[in-house]
Amino acid sequence: MAGSSEEKVVLVVQNKKVVLRRHVTGFPTEDDLEITVDTTKLRVPAGLTAVLIKNLYLSCDPWMRFRMSKPEDGGLPPEFVIGEALVNFTVGKVVDSTHPEFNAGDLVWGMSAWEEYTLVNQPESLHKIKHTELPLSYYTGVLGMPGLTAYACFFEVGKPKKGDFVFVSAASGAVGQVVGQLAKIAGCYVVGSAGSDEKVSLLKTKFGFDDAFNYKSETDLGAALKRCLPGGIDIYFDNVGGPTLDAVLLQMRHGGRVAVCGMISQYNLVEPYGLRNLFCIMPKAIRVEGFYFTFYMHVYPRFEEEMAGYIKDGKVTIVEDVVEGIDRAPAALIGLFSGKNVGKQLVAIARA
Repeated sequence: MAGSSEEKVVLVVQNKKVVLRRHVTGFPTEDDLEITVDTTKLRVPAGLTAVLIKNLYLSCDPWMRFRMSKPEDGGLPPEFVIGEALVNFTVGKVVDSTHPEFNAGDLVWGMSAWEEYTLVNQPESLHKIKHTELPLSYYTGVLGMPGLTAYACFFEVGKPKKGDFVFVSAASGAVGQVVGQLAKIAGCYVVGSAGSDEKVSLLKTKFGFDDAFNYKSETDLGAALKRCLPGGIDIYFDNVGGPTLDAVLLQMRHGGRVAVCGMISQYNLVEPYGLRNLFCIMPKAIRVEGFYFTFYMHVYPRFEEEMAGYIKDGKVTIVEDVVEGIDRAPAALIGLFSGKNVGKQLVAIARA
């Protein structure tokens, strides 16, 4: 009877979720997602070593599109489960814990679900937030997965040298805006492309890019690249793939590096764009290397301290696009694929 009495004092609360209604082919729509409501107890079930977190911020990232479709053989990562909450990086506060490294009240970031409360059965995947003096939302972006992606892909894959000429596509997004600023810190000349005049202005005035152009208003990408980078490109940080990658290959310098971080222009196509200029790789000795952030988590402790220092010193600045409320999460995510966001897209669902 003692157990029954204890159960009565455990709070039960509403738990809204963003779930996938069906697997997607082509461009996703808000109708492919829905908000459902159930309840959860604010305690880790007996016998489990787990952490119950209250999600505060949800990170919207293009890579989630992969998981909305059934993958091809060998594809990464596995698809979302229809009817279950989407999974991605979040910032949250620990409500209850049976794991020795986490206590109620701890602020954490890591892989969680798109819902108000999540029971994390693998707490080892969570990271305690060290720099609480900075905005918590930064751990969905510049101090979280996108920031680590920018840092590790640029330095570990791109291997910049002082004086290198760098081109960044989708340069105003969560990853691109950080890459450009890191490139300037490294002593490079940096050019970015973005999808609106407003974003191009941000690149030049807010993020310190040396030059930038609106790819949507350019009739010839090759001509735009020659105009902005007449001597060629040493490092291409690729966030988009497709025709932009094709055009860049023609402008690469001998020994150039293409760091392939994302291909957002291709995610919603039934028939992907076929590259035509791959022959450039041989005579120019271009190295093309893909990046996947999970292989670089060992870099995170060094990255976090270095990036926090850059932010505090004013060397890195961030633009966020924040929507309020979990009900608006589907629109925020879908908006990524038409470029509606300006800066890092995230959803605020609660305050600490």
